[in-house]
Amino acid sequence: MSTRRRFLECSGLGFGALAANWMLLHDKLGAAPRANPLSPKKPPLPATAKSVIFLFMHGGPSHIDLFDPKPDLEKLHGAPPPDSFGNVQLQFSTFKKQPILASRRKFAKYGASGADISDVFPHLAQRADDLAVIRSFHHDGFTHTAALNLLNNGFPRLGRPSLGSWVVYGLGSESSNLPAFVVMLEGGIKSGPVVYQSGFLPAMYQGTPLRQGPSPILNLKPPEGATGEDQKAFLDLLQWNNEQHLARRADDTSLEARIAAYELAFKMQMAAPEVADLAKESEATRRLYGMDEARTADFGTRCLLARRLVERGVRFIQIWSGSAGGSGDWDGHASCDSNHVKMAGRTDKPIAGLIADLKARGLLDSTLIVWGGEFGRTPTSDGSANGGGDTMGRDHNPYGFTMWLAGGGVKGGKLIGRTDEIGLRVVEEPYHIHDLHASMLTLLGLDHTKLTYFFQGRDYRPTDMGGQNDFSRRLRS
Repeated sequence: MSTRRRFLECSGLGFGALAANWMLLHDKLGAAPRANPLSPKKPPLPATAKSVIFLFMHGGPSHIDLFDPKPDLEKLHGAPPPDSFGNVQLQFSTFKKQPILASRRKFAKYGASGADISDVFPHLAQRADDLAVIRSFHHDGFTHTAALNLLNNGFPRLGRPSLGSWVVYGLGSESSNLPAFVVMLEGGIKSGPVVYQSGFLPAMYQGTPLRQGPSPILNLKPPEGATGEDQKAFLDLLQWNNEQHLARRADDTSLEARIAAYELAFKMQMAAPEVADLAKESEATRRLYGMDEARTADFGTRCLLARRLVERGVRFIQIWSGSAGGSGDWDGHASCDSNHVKMAGRTDKPIAGLIADLKARGLLDSTLIVWGGEFGRTPTSDGSANGGGDTMGRDHNPYGFTMWLAGGGVKGGKLIGRTDEIGLRVVEEPYHIHDLHASMLTLLGLDHTKLTYFFQGRDYRPTDMGGQNDFSRRLRS
């Protein structure tokens, strides 16, 4: 026999169950607001940087001709390497059989740290107090492919996400109408586009190549004759169908990524051409970046675009100097000196202008700039052109090389680490590329040991099994 109390109890619980079922179905069908996987996320750690500009010198710039002078090379020039330096494996030459090659560059000390900077960087030298120059990086990839993968993906073989992809995966995007990860190339890359792709992370996290001109992103312009209303109606219909499809497959993240990509593509049709339009920049700004000179105009334009992207919330920007074909790169196997004079001449003024412009606008403190290539060069000739003088080149050297950082919480006017007397190996404060990546992530407020993605049965992280956070403290102190 039912009492009134029992009736109300059962009815109340029943109505609650109906409400719960409706809300769960409501969420599943997508009626509730759908989370954007690229939405900005709060950094789990205190962050000093919000964005990164990675200036990548494709081919491997010679540290001993740019930032790490070695007077002993002049004394040993033309002689075989002393036995005391042992032996190393190289790409194209046998270290013990090649003559020592002295640098033809002149160095001077600049800034509070007394950083040694070559005469090919007269403009950058004036920014020495903004730079933390690290002369003790190393890794074990002596081919371009392995080294490019290590520098960009943290692993010598294919398949891993690029660092930019990890950053966007961890932090999302501050911009709702531009890609979070932008790549500006000069031409082809020796290892191909894998160095800015997302590997096993969802495809939405890969880098988007940005070109100069009215169509900065390929296939972004609407079809000929299509109006804005036509395009919006088409995308609205496409989104409706995608969401219906997603409602029946709520656990399929690739569908959600596809919807987010279409939404972003529509927004970019307006935003991307605007960010690439430099007509409103002053003549003084254009001169600052070297856009008024033929040899610096291209790289200077890309550096100015990088500043504009940072202003609009783009998270990770990579600017490449050098192409695997056509205009050449920093790979000085022959005529290393003239090669570096040419390549530095294209980039020196734009890079100095970028630092100065970011600083003047109050953006340098929140923007981390990283400069470097996939490795350094050997103190010996590589054997491909030993005719003497300017024809002599250098082989690949991953055992000790230089990179520098500026902004984003990094204390300028610092000189860190040391290589041996001929610039072959690191002998003081060695830092692996995993340490660089760990520190970049730390400055952005991410713990590289906890930034993981489950793939093929285990959790992966951007620094593989390496990386030390002590390096970021060294950079900030």
